[in-house]
Amino acid sequence: MTNATALAMPLRRPRWGRFAAIVGPGTVVMLADTDAGSIITAAQSGAQWGYRLLLLQAVLIPILYIVQELTVRLGIVTGEGHARGIRKHFGPIWAWISVSTLLLACVGALVTELSGVAGVGMLVGIPVWESMAIVVGGLVFMAYTGSYQTVERIALAVGLFELVFLVVAWQAHPDIGAMAVGAVSIPFSDPKYLYLAAANVGAVIMPWMVFYQQSAVVEKGLTAEDLPAARWDTAMGAVVTQIIMAAVLVVTAATIGNAHKGQSLDTVQQIAQAITPFVGEHTGTLMFALGMIGAALIATIVVTLTAARTLGEILGFKHSLAYHPREAPWFYGVYTVALVLGAILVASGVDLVELSVGVQVMNALLLPIVLGFLFMLARRALPAPYRLSGCYSWIVGITIAVTAGFGLFAGLWGIFT
Repeated sequence: MTNATALAMPLRRPRWGRFAAIVGPGTVVMLADTDAGSIITAAQSGAQWGYRLLLLQAVLIPILYIVQELTVRLGIVTGEGHARGIRKHFGPIWAWISVSTLLLACVGALVTELSGVAGVGMLVGIPVWESMAIVVGGLVFMAYTGSYQTVERIALAVGLFELVFLVVAWQAHPDIGAMAVGAVSIPFSDPKYLYLAAANVGAVIMPWMVFYQQSAVVEKGLTAEDLPAARWDTAMGAVVTQIIMAAVLVVTAATIGNAHKGQSLDTVQQIAQAITPFVGEHTGTLMFALGMIGAALIATIVVTLTAARTLGEILGFKHSLAYHPREAPWFYGVYTVALVLGAILVASGVDLVELSVGVQVMNALLLPIVLGFLFMLARRALPAPYRLSGCYSWIVGITIAVTAGFGLFAGLWGIFT
């Protein structure tokens, strides 16, 4: 099979029975992509810039698919996680450099997700420490007692609560003309705009997504025959996650962004208040709580598993939910300690909105390293039928270079200007 044939495989419709068995890693990682930090970043974008960052959400769909399809291809064909692949082909020093960027992104993401849960808890009158105790206890119990398939199903079920934002966006009845005009009115010279643009890029292309999905397809035992279905899984997830991001942006643009142009959000409660004009105070609060909790919990599961798996790959200890906790104590230990430390930090009190946007900008600044290794592995680690080569290799290379370059430039320009 030629590389062109392999690349054309996503267009073939897989049998639905097989697809249903394979679907999961792509959808889970994409729903996790629309995490608490991403939702807050999208809300901040709509509040400050109206619809001017809406077009970016659509542009990021094919970029997100291109990036994550490479992780699927690498995981299924090589049977190795991302960190192990880097160590094998580039040596331990480069592997640790890559893993360090991942762990930095995971720490930022974990604090953001748990802060999102804490913010929702405060919205309904639950103290922060109590929210953290419930979340940490529940996620530890889930991991210690469930298989990968169980955890995947729980993550999917929780993540689907994010779809409430689509309902709210529909109820907002945004002005289509204003959306169209705003989407193409792009103030590239404004550093504040570029800062949020970088945050949106970092909110969509995240380092831990690359590591998670590659390890997930390996742990699920997918083979080359499953590659077309896994690509469809990834493609659908990319569309859904960006529709959710766009929906959140539209809601806040139609409310806060319209009534108080340029106003910056300071609290989670302000985002919830953007929903209530359309569905009522109590219903709006409930819908926001479900959407935010779904986003935060599925991302928390993905981020903590990614950190534990990747350290296992690089340090050589067992790193799979297929093992009993007694068989893989380091894997479960890292998972538990990460959750506990994140909860303690959140309970100490942080500015959720500022932290969330800052974490996404950090993700954008890390993209040259993350995407650079991904591109090189796709050209070096795969056998000829699946190796990234030819015209498509140039398309992917240019896409990755432009995305990483823009994220780095916009982030630094926004920070230092």
